[in-house]
Parts: sequence; C-alpha cells; structure tokens
Amino acid sequence: MARRWNGWGDDSHDYAVPKSAGRFLSERIGPSSPLPDATIQKVLRTVPPTRLPEHPLVVTGERDRLMHARGQSLGDWLRMRSGNFEVFPDGVAFPTSGEQVRELMTWAHREGVHLIPYGGGTSVAGHITPLAGERPVLTVDLSRLNQMSDLDTTSHLATIGAGANGPQVESQLRARGFTLGHFPQSFELSTLGGWVVTRSSGQQSLRYGRIEDLFAGGRLESPVGTLDVPPLPASGAGTDIREIVLGSEGRLGILTDVTVRVTPIAEVEQFHTIFFPSWEAGLAGMRALAQARVPLSMLRLSNPVETETQLALAGRDRVIGLLERYLGKRGAGSGKTMMMLGITGSSPQVRMAKWQALRIAKPLGGVHIGQVIGKQWEKSRFHLPYIRHGMWERGVAIDTLETATHWANVTTLMEAIETALHNAIASDGEEVHVFTHLSHVYTSGCSIYTTYLFRCADDYDETEDRWRRLKAAASEAVVANGGTISHQHGVGLDHAPYLPAEKGELGIGAIKALAREFDPESIMNPGKLVP
Repeated sequence: MARRWNGWGDDSHDYAVPKSAGRFLSERIGPSSPLPDATIQKVLRTVPPTRLPEHPLVVTGERDRLMHARGQSLGDWLRMRSGNFEVFPDGVAFPTSGEQVRELMTWAHREGVHLIPYGGGTSVAGHITPLAGERPVLTVDLSRLNQMSDLDTTSHLATIGAGANGPQVESQLRARGFTLGHFPQSFELSTLGGWVVTRSSGQQSLRYGRIEDLFAGGRLESPVGTLDVPPLPASGAGTDIREIVLGSEGRLGILTDVTVRVTPIAEVEQFHTIFFPSWEAGLAGMRALAQARVPLSMLRLSNPVETETQLALAGRDRVIGLLERYLGKRGAGSGKTMMMLGITGSSPQVRMAKWQALRIAKPLGGVHIGQVIGKQWEKSRFHLPYIRHGMWERGVAIDTLETATHWANVTTLMEAIETALHNAIASDGEEVHVFTHLSHVYTSGCSIYTTYLFRCADDYDETEDRWRRLKAAASEAVVANGGTISHQHGVGLDHAPYLPAEKGELGIGAIKALAREFDPESIMNPGKLVP
C-alpha cells in the first residue's frame, strides 16, 4: 500500500461522491469550493535539520519525519493539506524487537530525547503530534513488530507484536482458524498496540468485546524497566495491572507484545437491516435487544437525519426510491430510523438470534428488509474513511466525535451535541449538517457517534477556526450533559482539557503519579493524556 502523505490510507483509493449526494449537501450547507492543497515538495523544504545525535536505529530523512508528524484528526488534516505542519519529529526509528525498543529508550534517557510511540498513525485526538520544545523528539514506529509469536489453541490465547495492523492480525489468526474480532473503522491501518493503549472498540464489540475484554497481557518497555503482564484468565490479587496499561497512551512506556483472547472463526455471519417508524421506536428496540442480551455481534441505530443522509449518499436513486415507497406503506416514512444488526455464530445460533431480534422489533413497528444493505455495508465498511477525500474535493470538511452515556440520557445528550454543533458557527452565517448513530451497546447504555459536515472557508486559518469552535462546543456539550469525553478514540491532546470533568482531581492526580513512577524524567509522549 502506498500511504498518503496528506490524508487517509492508500493513495490509489478514493471515494467518489454521487452527484445526487452533492446536491443533497448543497441544499443543507450551501455551495462550496475546495481549498488549494500544498505539494509534498513544498512541505519537505520546511522540515528543519534534526537535533538528534546519530544512532544506528534512527533515520532523519525529511520524508520519514513528514510521514510521522501528524495523525488523522480534522485539525491534522488541515495542517497536512495546507502544508503548515509547524512541528516535525527529529527522527524516526523502526525497531524490529523489544530489545531494540529497550535500547532506544536507554539512549533517549541518556541523550534527553522525547519518545512518541507510533502505530498506524490513525489517531484522531493528537496522540502522535510532536510538541515544540527544547528537547529533540524521536518517533518510534512499531510497524516491524507485527508477527504472531505464539498461539495457544487450547486456551485461545495469541501473542502478537504490538505493531501489527488489523489485516496483519486477522490474516495470521485466520490462517489457524481463529479471529480477534476487533474491527474498528480504522482497521486497515490501526494497530493492536494502539487499540490497547487507547481503549479501542471494534464494530462487533457486542460479540467479541472491547479491547479491554480481549487484552489478556503483554510486555511494556518503560524508562525504568520492563513490565510483564501475565495473561491470567482472572485474578483477585489486588489492582489489575492490565488496567494500568489500557488507555495509557504512551505515557508509561512502549507496548511491544500483546497477548489477546481469540475466538474460532464463526460458521455464519449476517448483517440485517430493520427500519423503525421513529427515533423513539428505534431507541426502544435497541435498548430492549441489549437488555434482553440477544446474542448479536453488532447493533447500530441511525437517527432520522443519518438515515436520510445514508440513503442519499448511496447514489442509487431508483433503488432507494422503491425502498422509500415500500417503507412508507409499512409505516416507516418520514422520520424513520435505520437499525443494522450483526448476527455471528453457528447456523442454529444465528437462526435463534434473528428470531429473537425480529420478535422484539415487530411490536415497535420494525420493518425487516433482509441483508441487502448489510452486505453492502460489510463490503465497504473499511472504505468509508475515504469519503473525506471526496468531500474535500467539493470544499466540504468532515469530522466525527463520540461519547457514551446511560440509556435514560441518550436522547438528551445526543440533542445537546447536535444543537451545539448547529449553533457553533451560526454567527458566521454557516450551516452545519449533523447526524448521529448509536452503537456499542451495553445493558446500561450505549455509545453516541456524531458526524458533522461544514463548508471550508476562503482560507485554511478560518477553516481551522471554524473546526476548533465546532469541536469545543461539542466537547463542552458532552461534559455538561453526562457523557464521557471519549468512548473509543482516546484522549491525546485534543480531549485532555475535558478529562478532569470525568476523572476528578484525585483521579487526575493518580494518573500523573503513575506517569511519574514509570517515567520519572518525563521522556514519554509529553503532553498527551494529562499535562
């Protein structure tokens, strides 16, 4: 794969926006024009000389430093597209073993160098952004730590290098008849170690669990030594050290090996779609399915605006028109919501789960339309991030945010977030197209995932200012209305100001104390998670 230097994924892939979808967006946010993109030649000329002393594992070429300077938040995107990166790492290392990571850490401590762990570069919260400062910065790219070193087929445990990306994890496991079942939308690029240290969720977490359910143990190299976490099935022996590693975001050290709980590949997997006549009916159905513990692998409910948007973006006007007429006759017309549910297991398990789900949905007006939409979603689900490219070429910027709350608060929080986004740049005379879906369900609540689109301004500075106002307004709405600042994207730099609202003064102090214990000289990923 030829990785894009200024955007998402493989530079040979794009997402063409259908003409009908373009008209749909123009009606909602107005006509738009794209901003000019900087060239890579221009940006390479802005990379400053390295401040690092020589080391055989470290490269200091301009292109390597450019490719490791930013993640994939909209703020990163605007910096990359404009060419105004501001700060670059002074070098990049590509260790091939835990011993080399240990060597780099010893060297960095001796030379006063900051270290930033780098997995797939997919962070949308500023985890891998180097900060300006007196100390030089080394980014440690873990992509060569990607092999499975052990598979215990009796205990269903696999040990894999932390730098293995999603396809590498799955291909090695599937060759032996197993799966991890962790499928975030960033699956194509994000890594196993990155999932652990940012507490990631995969799209089928209802069956396989979040990464904290899958993470059994591993090895962390810290500035003061090596932490080995044994993969015990359970333990009553005090504080769970696994929980210290989970969500640590590179502040404690570098995760090199990860032991995970794996599952034999299922016999059958299906993705079905049900339309409900209203948001209230769809929400009631989703909560009932979660609390009845129907053995599904995924539940996702789009609110009315997302439902309308997804059908518009499909681009198949004739087919969608027929579907709309059919749903209208069945009572799911204007204001309808779309639920997608995944069912994974043996043939009898899948049949029973489907029967249970439809039995719950029908009294709420649910209209089951089969697997057609689900099959298309499954085929393209890891391609969806490329839509940012298609929209950018039309002068439209896209960003997302996510949170989680309990069932009784879902609608209140969702509406607060959407209202904050609608109002954030209204003083500029700008409209924002906002829509939301629910996913990652639990018996007590679910995650809320909101997408918003807005027009680029006449220049990059004003466009970034619009994004910052939108991001701040939404984040403030989250913490003011009982949500977590991140359900699955982590904290990094962007969410750090809002973390105290959730953790409290004592909790933030405890996290800082852990960082001091593992990294007394503060060389690891400075500024991320907590100051």
